[in-house]
Amino acid sequence: MNSDFDFLHGSWDIENRRLLAPLSGRDEWEEFPSVAVCQGFFDGAGVFDEITFPTKGFKGVSIRTFDVKRELWAIYWINSETGVLHNPVFGAFTDGKGVFHGDETHEGTPIRMRYTWSEITPTSALWEQAFSADGEKTWETNWTMRHTRRA
Repeated sequence: MNSDFDFLHGSWDIENRRLLAPLSGRDEWEEFPSVAVCQGFFDGAGVFDEITFPTKGFKGVSIRTFDVKRELWAIYWINSETGVLHNPVFGAFTDGKGVFHGDETHEGTPIRMRYTWSEITPTSALWEQAFSADGEKTWETNWTMRHTRRA
């Protein structure tokens, strides 16, 4: 059906780099490891992964589904600390790069959120999250995950 996220199937070691105070103007980052396991469903039109952050004490789940009529992916995130299903981001892949946008709030402020998948190879990939508080005029990247496939 759709194979855009087939690259993600399997197990990954992930190097995380996260901005401590997004949209504050501060430039203090933290780095920490995680491990993700991903599998597909719906003949490629769905992808599920669970990510464990061992030094942070929480887990997360991403659910990705492909809307056949609109030809867009929807990506949903759930964090084990809250159990809340966050608003989805929507987008597609073009020339090997996936870009996804959605509406969210950060500390009570409405924002636009962007996920980007790039640098995709059989053994690696890069995911980035960015926020915009000014209607997408400017973006601040606040979390990167560098994936390396587990042997």
